Amino acid sequence: MDAGSIVKVAGPLVIAEGMQNARIYDVVRVSEQRLMGEIIEMRRDEASIQVYEETGGLGIGEPVYLSGHPLSVELGPGLIESIYDGVQRPLDIIKETAGDLITRGIDIPGLSRDRKWSFNPSVRVGDSVAEGDVLGTVEESVLVEHKIMVPPGVKGVVKSIERLECTVEKTVAVIETENGKDVEITMIAKWPVRKPRPYKEKLTPDEPLSTGQRVIDALFPISKGGTACIPGPFGSGKTVVQHQLAKYADAQIIVYVGCGERGNEMTDVLMEFPELIDPHSGEPLMKRTILIANTSNMPVAAREASVYTGITIAEYYRDMGFSVALMADSTSRWAEAMREMSGRLEEMPGDEGYPAYMGTRIAEFYERAGKVICLGNDDRIGTLSAVGAVSPPGGDLADPVVQSTLRVVKVFWGLEDKLAYRRHFPAISWLNSYSLYIPNLKEYFVKNYGQEWIDNLNRAMVILQEEAELEEIVRLVGLDALSPDNRLIMETAKSIREDFLHQNAFDEVDTYSSFEKMVKLMELIMHFHNQAEDALKNEVPMLDITVLQVREKIARAKYIHEDKKEEFENIKLEITKGFQELKEKLVDV
Repeated sequence: MDAGSIVKVAGPLVIAEGMQNARIYDVVRVSEQRLMGEIIEMRRDEASIQVYEETGGLGIGEPVYLSGHPLSVELGPGLIESIYDGVQRPLDIIKETAGDLITRGIDIPGLSRDRKWSFNPSVRVGDSVAEGDVLGTVEESVLVEHKIMVPPGVKGVVKSIERLECTVEKTVAVIETENGKDVEITMIAKWPVRKPRPYKEKLTPDEPLSTGQRVIDALFPISKGGTACIPGPFGSGKTVVQHQLAKYADAQIIVYVGCGERGNEMTDVLMEFPELIDPHSGEPLMKRTILIANTSNMPVAAREASVYTGITIAEYYRDMGFSVALMADSTSRWAEAMREMSGRLEEMPGDEGYPAYMGTRIAEFYERAGKVICLGNDDRIGTLSAVGAVSPPGGDLADPVVQSTLRVVKVFWGLEDKLAYRRHFPAISWLNSYSLYIPNLKEYFVKNYGQEWIDNLNRAMVILQEEAELEEIVRLVGLDALSPDNRLIMETAKSIREDFLHQNAFDEVDTYSSFEKMVKLMELIMHFHNQAEDALKNEVPMLDITVLQVREKIARAKYIHEDKKEEFENIKLEITKGFQELKEKLVDV
């Protein structure tokens, strides 16, 4: 193994000479402690290395060993339920081996070499196979049937394959290629993290990713294979929103990347997820989840690796035909790590000191999401949705990281501290947020929930915008100065905000809302509004409308279990009856 030697150490950046045989993005081992690093710049025989571990104590002249291969992840059975650090070292195994603290230079493979898996062939000897074809399956968890696929670039005839119970390193099939060469296939595959995995064709995302959060699914939906960002100031609930998405998103696989956020937030995930039950299957949530933890007290440089590690694992499951959702919390910390490394490399800074290539890196990350036709003869379709939190200083949306992200993603869930201080959660602004997937999803919504659902949502958004305009008048002259029609707008907007958009993540029933329940809730609010508009035309006093007892039942409707559809219908009938009585009372007078 070739070796260079250290000439400079500057925090996570190490510069080594004698590296003429190295290539950019190759993995190296630094010093006799064998700290893991990656070459990020080459100048003649000098290599700049970002080290993914603490560099304290390194000295000039210490050796740097070349590996000859780029930073890669191990892909295969055993990823589900795992908890990794930023460079795919299993944290639970590290704890058993080295204790609570990660020992420098520790090198544990991402997939267990001892655990045995049952491989069930899907093809027979003599079958022709091409890249992406499924050779066999492994039951990775009760929710995930793991597909062992022909690696990209391999095509030929199956020479041998058999049903086995073996480790991931055991050969399960042999493929004879067209040039007569035998390729041995194991259940483990390595893939460079910076290289997107191939697919046949990218499709238009036209199916919503149900999240169970009403403000998202109803007003600003994301599609399966879509991209979204959640910017907001500290304390506005970015992490809680991402936790909710990870728990309840309608995805078969969840990859959660804790990238540079506080350790206690990642601890909440690690403590809570094993105890949570997946609402779609009734099984523990961890049975379809992969966690990557690189918190703020872990090496800065590894934040970049953690993001790429997460998206590569997500792409691998997408290639099996799964619907995958990736949560990155937060990409601001990744950008800050880029800024630190760029500064140590003495590169010309861009906006606010961030490197000029930051926007390109963010775009490359989000562009790996999408709905695709996977490689293979069965034309299976896989989706990868990417949701990234952004933490701009002071909640300033003009921050370069926010702006670079907004240029790429198609959904913007803007969090407001004002809403959070008013205890309105999720604190997503209904006036500033947007989704560019709505035109793609309209046909799906009309087909499954009817045109009335679309009409009710459009009317609700108009009412919320009208409320924002009327609030200025109310502050100046008071609510009583408004006309009855405008007072009704204010009352309905309040109902939409408090009874529909507000959601209690700690309530057993309200924490998750299916599309069917959302349709019923919005129908109740808009039915009350339509009946009230009709009553005002018949000169029913606004005061009588505001004191109707059925309004309390509308407010409590979000706590009704979605299976009790008759209760929603009963409230709707009660609304109609209440307004009928008001009109009759007016006639009697």
